[in-house]
Amino acid sequence: MLDKKIIKEKFRSRIYRYILRLIKFLVRLPNSPVIQEIKKQLTRSGTSIGANYFESEGASSKKDYQNFFTIALKSANESKFWLAVLIDSGLVPGELIKECNELLEETKEIANIFASSILTMKRKR
Repeated sequence: MLDKKIIKEKFRSRIYRYILRLIKFLVRLPNSPVIQEIKKQLTRSGTSIGANYFESEGASSKKDYQNFFTIALKSANESKFWLAVLIDSGLVPGELIKECNELLEETKEIANIFASSILTMKRKR
């Protein structure tokens, strides 16, 4: 049981650090109208990952818990989309490309963890 608690706390911390890193990245992007819209979308979807994970900790049932994970996964998938759009559009300045790619990879890993957890929860039903 202790191992599970440690794993949850590490994941919680990882998500929180990811959100802070994402916000700091977004602040450094230029302010063109298109980028402004993408920044708003990424702020919403990226922070929603953490908000829903943190909210899951107070879930009133297993189904409620799984629903928060599902919403977090959807938010992670949306964040992957917006990060890929930034990269593929060429709108990210050269000095921020590496960081954007790293954020995309981290988002993919977080999404995979949520997806795997959801599958495990469904099998236990």
